[in-house]
Amino acid sequence: MSKTSQKTIKEKIDFRGVGLHNGVEVNLSIKPSKPDTGIIFKRLDIKDENIIHANFQNVVEPILCTKIRNKKGVSISTVEHLMAAFYGEGIDNAIVEVDAPEIPIMDGSAVDFVDAIRSVGVEEQGVPRKFIKVLKKIEVKDGKKFISIEPLDKDLIIDFEIIFNNPLIRTRRKEFKLSNGNLTEIYNSRTFCLYEEIDNIKRMGLAKGGSLDNAIVVQGSKILNEDGLRNRHEFVYHKILDCLGDIMLSGNRLFGHIKTSQGGHALTNKLLVKFFSDKANWSLETFDNIEKQNENSYKNPVAIGA
Repeated sequence: MSKTSQKTIKEKIDFRGVGLHNGVEVNLSIKPSKPDTGIIFKRLDIKDENIIHANFQNVVEPILCTKIRNKKGVSISTVEHLMAAFYGEGIDNAIVEVDAPEIPIMDGSAVDFVDAIRSVGVEEQGVPRKFIKVLKKIEVKDGKKFISIEPLDKDLIIDFEIIFNNPLIRTRRKEFKLSNGNLTEIYNSRTFCLYEEIDNIKRMGLAKGGSLDNAIVVQGSKILNEDGLRNRHEFVYHKILDCLGDIMLSGNRLFGHIKTSQGGHALTNKLLVKFFSDKANWSLETFDNIEKQNENSYKNPVAIGA
């Protein structure tokens, strides 16, 4: 299947689940959409002004999830796992209909969304896919936390480090390269939290739908889930999954090298805002244009010291 053509799903997909943070039962449908429409969320429980475009500029309150909101104040939360599935499976255009203000958490990973997309298949739409090409390195710092993006030829790398004051999670770092093609362990990696943080999270009005069925809970050096981890890097892989979903809010696939330590939804969004604020940082290209530029650079190399 071509990497250069826009894609949508072949048939409608239906899901039912619970919102991780609001605890509300929700029905969700993903429908095919026309080329150049991108990912659109539609709140069926609201009659007017119920369309929300999946765009980093619409992100609000990125606390423990990614929430997007339109100009009329209508929002949808916890979009990151579904957006990561769209990124990895090559879905450029889709309409996501939902009858509640939060995407269902399913099992805490993206695997249910991915399996459903694969079950109905992907349709090529005959329209060139556009790519965001990183031209300059951009960095955002928040104390000891940081995230950066820099140029990379025709690929996406996410280099992610997590640092937890916990004897089981500790400091872990993994690099994900999109061209390697195997996202299985990343898709399967679930959201997680520390047991001692649960009361505070609930005081914030969050995690009302959280359980051991949709999140890993770590207490000291023990995992409370009976089946343990799905893979030895599940903690950091889930953070990469989140980052991939948040990057999908750029509107197009991105060629660049992302490096982050202790990153999260808020930091990724700050990077996108800063990155796109200056047109000198990026360009929008088709795959064919990038290929031609690379050919020309080989034919006409810049003289060292010129």
